[in-house]
Amino acid sequence: MKLRAPGFPRAGLFTALGVAFSYALILAVRGAYGYDPLLKGEAVLELSLIAAPLFFLVGLGAFDYWFRWASGAPTIPEEHSSHGAHSWRDYFKVNTDHKVIGIQYVVTSFFFLMVGGVLAMLMRAELAQPGRQFVDANTFNGLFSVHASILIFLFIIPVFAGLANYVLPLMIGAPDMAFPRLNALSFWMLPLAGLMMILSFFAPGGSFASGWTAYAPLSTTAPEGQVFFTIGVQFAGASSIATALNFLVTIITMRAPGMSFFRMPLLVWANFSTSLLVVIATPFVAASQFFVLFDRALGFNFFQSTNGGDVLMYQHVFWFYSHPAVYIMMLPGFGIISEVLAVKSRKPIFGYRMMAFSLLAIVALGFTVWAHHMFVSGMQDWIRIPMMITTAIIAVPTGIKIFSWLATLWRGVLHLDTPMLFALGFLSMFTLGGISGVMLAMIPVTIHVSDTYFIVAHIHYVLFGGSLLTIFAGVYYWFPKMTGRMYDEKLGKLHFWTTFIFFNATFAPMHLIGVQGMPRRVADYAEQFGNWNLFISIASFFVGLSTLIFVYNMVSSWRGGPRAVANPWRALTLEWQVSSPPPIFNFDAVPTVVGGPYEYGVPGAVHGIFGPARPADVPTPAGAPAPAESPKE
Repeated sequence: MKLRAPGFPRAGLFTALGVAFSYALILAVRGAYGYDPLLKGEAVLELSLIAAPLFFLVGLGAFDYWFRWASGAPTIPEEHSSHGAHSWRDYFKVNTDHKVIGIQYVVTSFFFLMVGGVLAMLMRAELAQPGRQFVDANTFNGLFSVHASILIFLFIIPVFAGLANYVLPLMIGAPDMAFPRLNALSFWMLPLAGLMMILSFFAPGGSFASGWTAYAPLSTTAPEGQVFFTIGVQFAGASSIATALNFLVTIITMRAPGMSFFRMPLLVWANFSTSLLVVIATPFVAASQFFVLFDRALGFNFFQSTNGGDVLMYQHVFWFYSHPAVYIMMLPGFGIISEVLAVKSRKPIFGYRMMAFSLLAIVALGFTVWAHHMFVSGMQDWIRIPMMITTAIIAVPTGIKIFSWLATLWRGVLHLDTPMLFALGFLSMFTLGGISGVMLAMIPVTIHVSDTYFIVAHIHYVLFGGSLLTIFAGVYYWFPKMTGRMYDEKLGKLHFWTTFIFFNATFAPMHLIGVQGMPRRVADYAEQFGNWNLFISIASFFVGLSTLIFVYNMVSSWRGGPRAVANPWRALTLEWQVSSPPPIFNFDAVPTVVGGPYEYGVPGAVHGIFGPARPADVPTPAGAPAPAESPKE
């Protein structure tokens, strides 16, 4: 019976069937074309990496309803048995509740953060002194490649999707996401992608070692471990596109009555903008990896210059996705910071509409700057100056957001608890990362520091000091809503200060040794950089220890923390107007939005009410006459 019902036993059986299918198909095709030998291990491995995950998803039950509908069979009446969590086991099943899926995303993403962090610790242990300490150069290349790929594709992008999955329908007054089954499928593709990247270490020749950029022709001639990256990115990208489409349809069609676009919280605006980026840009990285796979497996020559291919075209296609991807990893964090700063300073967001428009400006400008990653690639010289100019211009909408956040803080009643500390830490660290980004927009500077540790410092100030600090702020902020428990405030503050101090101790010196010429992505280096690298390595180990404080706080508080009230932060947005955690279908009555989401300090301000709005429920600006009561029947 277990093998007939959806679940992990049936998924395991179907995974084995997927491998068997791959063997059979390879034997049939190679036999039909008369290839010798009849069975080729590399071909079976590459096909299995595609077939086995798809068969796993079928066995898990991700397609059961769709298969019945598509075949014309009677669909099973929806009794909501797969909706909502009634025990911890429901988090290991295909579940259609956006809140369960959100927690699945967040917990899974933090697991991959720990994996990526362990790989970083191994790298810093090797780099603590010149010469070889623990791993050879090829293994080191695999460590930094898998580290970056996991943290980008399996942590930062999906953890933002998880937080939004949980709170966004609540924020707009929707009972769920527009496509609950697609939402469930989009999550289950993620662990498969992460598992592929980790298992690449056991592939013949070791893990993929071409960096997270996987430049061709290196990626087309690398050992079989490269295929694990090529196909894993496809599953992560498909998950991202499915989630983005779901967000777009949910935001456009499922807002509560009265919630116009300019009454939406800025987190909703941020995820709307991010979803536009994902839908437009992610197919390009999928295309780049399909081209690599076709070059490897089918003998195509997209990137083989000796056979008419264009090597630089890979970089153009890849970066046309991957620079917008930087904003995919930033814009949701901008929304989180807007929520936290408004609530914790008890002030309306300064320049709300300009904050929303600046998000859309970043979306548009994000597609005009990709080639600044290629200033030393050998591309045409004429494109350098336009790309330098657009790269400098894109700092303008980001600067609008920084100054709006500072104006929001100005003369506010600041509550310096853990979410607020992480938000303030983000403001300072992201600003520093942005300043080094403006420096790198300048062609002479980029030529000098390209492929040095200055680049490593810049990207970590943007993605660690930027994205990760916003993620921590969001997790602490919505932890009471997601779990119904309060976290330990002292441990939260200890986590912030240890992270903030040792993050700067780790990455600030990299600017210095980068300008002095230390190359990145190397397992060995000149003696002159030995002392700084030892200092950096020691500081990085303390960053890792600070993350353990966070994990302990979250686990212990979730299990036995004080019960959380519905609205511990006295916030106005809709998710805080229901119990913690919320009911399975979010709201007992349909909410009606009657005001803005950030009217803190305005007497009698209300964002939403439950049930139809009456004139007396609509807040009246100070000094204006009260609306007349409608005549009673």
